[in-house]
Amino acid sequence: MSAHRTDRRAPHEVYDEDAFRHFLAIERRRAERAGRSLLLLLVDIRSEPNGSRSIDAPAAEALFSALAMSVRESDVIGWYRTGRSAGAVVTQGANGPAADVSRQIGERVAAVLSKHLPSRLRACFEVRVLQLQAPQKNRHA
Repeated sequence: MSAHRTDRRAPHEVYDEDAFRHFLAIERRRAERAGRSLLLLLVDIRSEPNGSRSIDAPAAEALFSALAMSVRESDVIGWYRTGRSAGAVVTQGANGPAADVSRQIGERVAAVLSKHLPSRLRACFEVRVLQLQAPQKNRHA
């Protein structure tokens, strides 16, 4: 697994797809053991006007820099799908109903991305926040 920084100012390591999915699996197991939820935040780039669906290096740097501004330093960020979907594993630390927390995080990230992404990508991104629920423990086992 390798990690690389896309922005020296960002406090986050930006992980490649394999490393990011590895950390996602670790955090998911940790959340399951603790009986809490985990948020997977995905930023997808839809086709650009030129038809490209791949994010070039300067756009990736802007994307990860903006994403790092949107999440806590302890959250993991990286490629969910290399060149197409950036992700953040957000451990459930906020209080309130899961749907409200997911909506608030999604809105905050979308606002930061709208300010910091290159203009050609502003109309092409979509933010999704997936609530990964811990499985219910079987009380009769």
